[in-house]
Amino acid sequence: MWNQFFLLEEYTGPDTQYVGKLHTDQDKGDGNLKYILTGDGAGSLFIIDENTGDIHAAKKLDREEKSLYVLRAKAIDRKTGRQVEPESEFIIKIHDINDNEPKFTKDMYTASIPEMSGVGIIKTALPDMSRENREQYQVVIQAKDMGGQMGGLSGTTTVNITLTDVNDNPPRFPQSTYQFSSPESAPPGTPLGRIKANDPDVGENAEIEYSISNGDGSDMFDIVTDKDTQEGIITVKKHLDFENKMLYTLRVEATNTHLDPRFLQLGPFKDMALVKISVEDIDEPPVFSRPWYLIDVDEDVKEGSVIGQVVAQDPDITKNAIKYSVDRHTDLDRIFNIYSGNGSLFISKPLDREETPWHNITVIATEINNPKQSSQIPVFIRILDINDHAPEFDKYYETFVCENAKAGQLIQTVSAIDKDDPPRGHKFFFELVPEFAVHPNFSIVDNKDNTAGIMTRRNGYSRSKMSTYLLPIIIFDNDYPIQSSTGTLTIRVCACDSRGNMQSCSAEALLLPAGLSTGALIAILLCIIILLVLVVLFMALKRQRKKEPLIISKDDVRDNIVTYNDEGGGEEDTQAFDIGTLRNPEAREESKMRRDVIPETIFQIRRTAPLWENIDVQDFIHRRLKENDLDPAAPPYDSLATYAYEGNDSIANSLSSLESLTTEGNQDYDYLSDWGPRFKKLADMYGGEDSDRD
Repeated sequence: MWNQFFLLEEYTGPDTQYVGKLHTDQDKGDGNLKYILTGDGAGSLFIIDENTGDIHAAKKLDREEKSLYVLRAKAIDRKTGRQVEPESEFIIKIHDINDNEPKFTKDMYTASIPEMSGVGIIKTALPDMSRENREQYQVVIQAKDMGGQMGGLSGTTTVNITLTDVNDNPPRFPQSTYQFSSPESAPPGTPLGRIKANDPDVGENAEIEYSISNGDGSDMFDIVTDKDTQEGIITVKKHLDFENKMLYTLRVEATNTHLDPRFLQLGPFKDMALVKISVEDIDEPPVFSRPWYLIDVDEDVKEGSVIGQVVAQDPDITKNAIKYSVDRHTDLDRIFNIYSGNGSLFISKPLDREETPWHNITVIATEINNPKQSSQIPVFIRILDINDHAPEFDKYYETFVCENAKAGQLIQTVSAIDKDDPPRGHKFFFELVPEFAVHPNFSIVDNKDNTAGIMTRRNGYSRSKMSTYLLPIIIFDNDYPIQSSTGTLTIRVCACDSRGNMQSCSAEALLLPAGLSTGALIAILLCIIILLVLVVLFMALKRQRKKEPLIISKDDVRDNIVTYNDEGGGEEDTQAFDIGTLRNPEAREESKMRRDVIPETIFQIRRTAPLWENIDVQDFIHRRLKENDLDPAAPPYDSLATYAYEGNDSIANSLSSLESLTTEGNQDYDYLSDWGPRFKKLADMYGGEDSDRD
């Protein structure tokens, strides 16, 4: 038996493909034996005829899926089921046929090669291919098996090829000349315009650096590179002046920053262009000849004197006329003035260095034709010192001399001050006035250091004879013109101890007892002051005493109760009315209403007759009684009046009827008729014989 069989893959015949035959010598052909097949694909891929042992392939096989099958065969007796042969193993191999075309691992390949490259596996068909002309290429590649012979299979793929950039192109300006303009007032750093050189390369190969190579404005302008746009920005470097130069010409270069040595033979990788910049004229303010002025002036200069001059001019070609003025905010006292035509400064008020040594003013220059164009300049005026102040004592000296002083003893050192400030410093001289050139009691010694000493000329001084000495001293300075002043030094005579310390200088101290010390005097004085303070406090407290209030307790709440401790004394009571009102009738309030009449607005206010001065009181009362008796608008309304005490010694005596006579025949009531209309009814009742009958 063969131990292996061979089978073609992808068999497409009408019948199943025959693989081989199994057979044993024990097979007599009587059908007693049975062939059984097991292993890879047995029963599905491979079928065996159990009677004859023929093996067929039931399906098409693919070698690329599986190229080898291992099977086992055995023959058994149908009747007994015993194997008549030991189980044997065999192999079925699949023969390959060309049924697969070549395939690429990717559907599309991407490749990049530098432009201008040489040959390679995939090589350029044209020499010096330029990326700038065409950057992308697409190539289709076919692969055939069987060495490309007839009947072989093939596969294809696509390769996208990109040419990468190299720096093989220099920058080029699109134009050879550029024009820009700038106002002359443009500050440094002002951009004027942009220029750009074109470079077909990309990335870092297209980076350009701009520079100004030469030209008449290389120091006035600058150019910087914009890294984002690869443009050159031209800026102002220094202040421009139209009057100085109106046109500048620059030579600007554009250079690649990353050069490729392989292509240097293609030429210089830079380009040049001309840039013309014209300066525009503007109306500029006046310009002073200096940035500031310093003027020295003597403080004794006369009013109206010219102390200096400032000069300004119009920088424009027109040269407009200029007028000058002083900024009064810097000269509020109007000490200085200026001639508007030529800028000469002069004095308007006197100067005093000791009061103000410096004056800082501002001068303004303005174009007459265009007042908006103006400029200003600081002027510092220094006042120079003139010796116009005399020296004087630097302070008030409290000088004393002891009664027991000896001749030639120093009792005081004096010094002087001077408001002036001479350049060589102060130098003072001291001496006594000519009248006291030889003073019997004191002398002065100049120490030559701007101080002087006061010396005694005799032994002993007495307070009882002379308690104070006046010593006039003349102080000179050493400047021109020499100034001097006289200061009087007051020297008191004092009692001193043995060491020269002052104890007492007042003359009254001589009258006190010798045994009474200063401490005792101070104690006595304090006691007197304390006693005076106690007396003053006692008097103040006594005056501030108050009467006990009527209602002591705040909780004592009562009705409106009015208490009259004194009810009056009748005609003797002179405190119940103001006699001044009767003496001065004009002071009466005309608008005051009667208290026994109901105040109603329907009654018109009575107008009384004018009063005259010095009217008799009795006449005044009679006139008022008559006016009230004849007034129809004032009827006698009832009012309640309680008189608890009527007073004593009434001129009319008692009006009570209790003490009257029982008979009234002798009494005369005719006087009732004189009392006016109000008592007419009473007069009719009691005033005549008819009344008795009635």
